[in-house]
Amino acid sequence: MTPETVSTIVLLGSFFVMIFLRFPIAYSVGISTVLCMLSMGQNLVTLPQQMVKGVWSFSLMAVPFFITMGVLMGTGGISDKLIALANSLVGWMRGGLAMVNIVASYFFGGISGSASADTASLGSILIPMMVDEGYDPDFSTAVTITSSCEGLLVPPSHNMVIFATSAGGVSVGALFMAGYIPGALLAISLMIGSYILSVKHNYPKGAPFSLKNFIGQLGKSIWALLAVLIVVVGVVGGVFTATESAAIAVIYSLIVSVFIYKGLDWKGVWKSLEQCIDTLAIVLILIAMSAAFGNCLTLLHVPAKAATFITTISSNPVVVILLLNLILLILGMIMDMAPIILIATPILLPVAQSVGLHPVQFGIMMVLNCGIGLLTPPVGAVLFIGSAVAKRPMEKVVKATLPFYLCMIVALLLLSFVPSISLWLPRLTGALA
Repeated sequence: MTPETVSTIVLLGSFFVMIFLRFPIAYSVGISTVLCMLSMGQNLVTLPQQMVKGVWSFSLMAVPFFITMGVLMGTGGISDKLIALANSLVGWMRGGLAMVNIVASYFFGGISGSASADTASLGSILIPMMVDEGYDPDFSTAVTITSSCEGLLVPPSHNMVIFATSAGGVSVGALFMAGYIPGALLAISLMIGSYILSVKHNYPKGAPFSLKNFIGQLGKSIWALLAVLIVVVGVVGGVFTATESAAIAVIYSLIVSVFIYKGLDWKGVWKSLEQCIDTLAIVLILIAMSAAFGNCLTLLHVPAKAATFITTISSNPVVVILLLNLILLILGMIMDMAPIILIATPILLPVAQSVGLHPVQFGIMMVLNCGIGLLTPPVGAVLFIGSAVAKRPMEKVVKATLPFYLCMIVALLLLSFVPSISLWLPRLTGALA
């Protein structure tokens, strides 16, 4: 066994052992990196150098701004308005409140960019509302947690920024534009599943559709929706960079939340900023540690070996794409989203490109795979939050979510094998050549 093979086993073996032992992910990444460097005989001074290099990126400056924007808007009184807007649009359908839940998640996800925030914010309002109207509580929770993954795809998503940084040279603007149609596809697939289950269980309809009511609710929600427009149009139109647009969006969100919707006072703003700092500290330490981990992977030629291994199983592009999805789904079950993006992108992106996948399409695939992982045990953060908000046993929520897993897998397969779903809009708008 060569020294390079031994170091690879030390790096990946210790990492997965610590993951299964439920070490905090940053510790798992950092300790396995140190053990690998020691096995390779490297000077540990390289570790802090690589960590600093990992966060020394202009594009990463957008991440704290997007997180801050999401927290401010999420706590600034917009949830009720977006729910009312969604209700005026789709509440008339069979299982109307389930449809409202899904559509509201599309709107809210475009503001918060976080599945966890979506579940905690909308779930605390909609799950009790659905139960009061006669919906099964586990069904209500399942709809809430699965629809929250739309926010991972709909811009502005800080996970897209992290992927762009990890992939190197991928346009943030193109990723933003690429997320709209996949997010809508996911919403439609979940709505179809919800409709079938609603007919089966005879869940109620809402009030008939009223164009006047819809226009009125749109007018009340427009201030929130404009925040997304500022970011996306600004970045894609070349008016400003992703970082600049995020900073402007933070100021806009502050004004809307405090002075227009009046959902926050200045004391609430400070509490929101404290929450941002907590989240950002976790994200940045993961990025820093993952940079050092990725450096070890590069030195050990793991990406090339992984590509060779996968292509030796089959050279058929369909089989390779299915294998990539399977690997990402398995990783999603045992790891959080950010470390998967940071660690797996340098390894799997070359494989994806070798079978003709565009980096932007692969980014959308990866984010949705990670989103499904957020809903699965043993490390399903959104699953845990949904169960806690609804006060339902996790096992029952998982059982109720099984039909929705199928809906999400169908959407994932369409994204994997139909490139135009992800690439048509970026090319149409000029965000992608």
